[in-house]
Amino acid sequence: MKKTLLLTGAVSLFLSAAFAQTTKVFEVDAANIKAHVQPTMYGILFEDINMAADGGVYAELVKNRSFEFGSALTAWTEQHKDGGAGSLEVIDRTAERPENPHFLTVKNNNNAGYYGLSNEGFRGMGIKKGETYSFSVMARQHAGSQLTLSVELVDPQGNLIGHASLNPVGTTWKPYNVKFMAEATVDKASLTVWTKGAGSIDLDMISLFPQHTWKNRPGGLRADLVQKLYDMKPGFLRFPGGCIVEGRDLANRYQWKKTIGDIDKRENIINRWNTEIKGRQAHDYYQTFGLGFMEYFQLAEDIGASPLPILNCGMACQFNTAQLVPIDQLDPYIQDALDLIEFANGSKATKWGKLRTQLGHPAPFNLKMMGVGNEQWGEQYIERWKIFSKAIKDKYPYMKLITSVGPDPDGGKFNLLNTTFRGLKADFLDEHYYRAPKWFLDNVKRYDDYDRSGPKIFAGEYAAQSVAVVSPDNKNDWKTAMSEAAFMTGLERNADVVNMASYAPLFAHVDAWQWTPDLIWFDNLRSYGTPNYYVQQLYSLNKGTDVVPVTLNNETVTGQDGLFASSVLDKNMGSVIIKIINTGSQSQSADFVIKGIKSLSPNAKITTIQTDDLAAVNSLDDPRKVSPKISGVALSGGTVKLQLKPYSFNVIRVATTKK
Repeated sequence: MKKTLLLTGAVSLFLSAAFAQTTKVFEVDAANIKAHVQPTMYGILFEDINMAADGGVYAELVKNRSFEFGSALTAWTEQHKDGGAGSLEVIDRTAERPENPHFLTVKNNNNAGYYGLSNEGFRGMGIKKGETYSFSVMARQHAGSQLTLSVELVDPQGNLIGHASLNPVGTTWKPYNVKFMAEATVDKASLTVWTKGAGSIDLDMISLFPQHTWKNRPGGLRADLVQKLYDMKPGFLRFPGGCIVEGRDLANRYQWKKTIGDIDKRENIINRWNTEIKGRQAHDYYQTFGLGFMEYFQLAEDIGASPLPILNCGMACQFNTAQLVPIDQLDPYIQDALDLIEFANGSKATKWGKLRTQLGHPAPFNLKMMGVGNEQWGEQYIERWKIFSKAIKDKYPYMKLITSVGPDPDGGKFNLLNTTFRGLKADFLDEHYYRAPKWFLDNVKRYDDYDRSGPKIFAGEYAAQSVAVVSPDNKNDWKTAMSEAAFMTGLERNADVVNMASYAPLFAHVDAWQWTPDLIWFDNLRSYGTPNYYVQQLYSLNKGTDVVPVTLNNETVTGQDGLFASSVLDKNMGSVIIKIINTGSQSQSADFVIKGIKSLSPNAKITTIQTDDLAAVNSLDDPRKVSPKISGVALSGGTVKLQLKPYSFNVIRVATTKK
């Protein structure tokens, strides 16, 4: 019986037809510049989900350090040894210190033994042998007491792996600090604070940091996680989210002014993700804001990214309470936006610029863009956006505003906002898409027909979902990453419309996540980039400066025989860069003829991510299972000849030479 192969879509991720092995000839017209690639093109979105901040990139090892969780002794356990006995009492001082309303009184009943409490950390504490740790605490003795404090790091079996002591004096609050070295590497250690001697002492802000943070800043960020961000060379850093901006209700929203200045004056709140995802609830998920807006701006500067803050527009998350600030009560929210611009860019002669200077950064952060609302929709958002936009543009006409077009890439919510904000001449429309891998392949032409004179596009949140949106079974496998790589050729080809793009979410703790998939995974000691991370990284490192056409049979390469391609010039480095994805199951022979460049290097560099296993994932134990491999190839008469492996993402970089 004669069998017929029916192709239901040229962009199928599982093309199994044995394509004729005739060589496909691609033409790159390097003299025909189609668009300029913005320096911001590929960036990152940070949100405190999946324990990304506390317990993640913020290097604090003590959980609930100031006893502000709903259950004030969450993460703390009473301890005694050698006959020690006493009591723990959480004291409420809301009237005196509403931003830090609790502290702990430890009463030791006798001189015989030791009495105190231990902290479990964030699913344990990651401790490294030979690392120096800085313990700090705010303390005051009660009248007549002279208790000494000793601190111990212990492994899960109770073995001592580090210790130090200090002697608080006086009955007024003072900071105390001591450093000590760890004697073993343990991924789930705990910290015990012992008191010795009869009497009582008050404790607050009990803290433990590694000395070696990012740039060795005291109380800073976890170095290996920031390094992975730095290695992406992102064009922008969006912060603090995400749905964190909105809050489940308005009381739970992110308020940037409460996240700067003295650490012990930053008001803790419960994280809105603590109960959001069924089956992944976390009663102990709070925000201490040790990672606050000053730290976000500093982080953006450190990694060479433009800062992109997103602010609440007077609307709580519409998936939750959907609370609204009445129009006549919006002024404080609008003022927060205006003050943030002054904080970022103002001189020391201004109120908020002076504060930035006092916090150690006299130079402005050069803020050029900000978001009004996160993922809002409907007429209520439009009404509030108009008010925010006028107030901000009247005072800071140079500021570019990021505008939501809702949580979906199509449908009624999207259509209303897309039409309305185009009519209002918005600067940027923030499109989000969490969809199946096939959606990404089918939508590679999404921006080909967008209005070139309309608002620019910020592809603000996207990630291919291997199972379903919000499924706990989603994986960061090669199938999802490859589909994103193919889709991104459409972003790049339309760089005159799409100016920014970011995968989301960014981070996830392997023991404390709410949402999958995620770009970077970590435990208390290690971290790894997913295949999706390496796709994002390769695009960012090879974004170039100008889009030029790459065609197959005089057509853009948008899925023919499972192939997707884009090309750019890098005028800064003197290179032609071609990105080509083979989503098919068969190897394909390809020639890339580069036209319009008088002199090319005789050799090209090829960076490839490839595996025949579409379900392949990276892990803590095998972090580079699916990762880039670099090789070289000689050019023949200005032509790059390649055998494109199945299921592969390839970046070809050819240097131009001067004669």
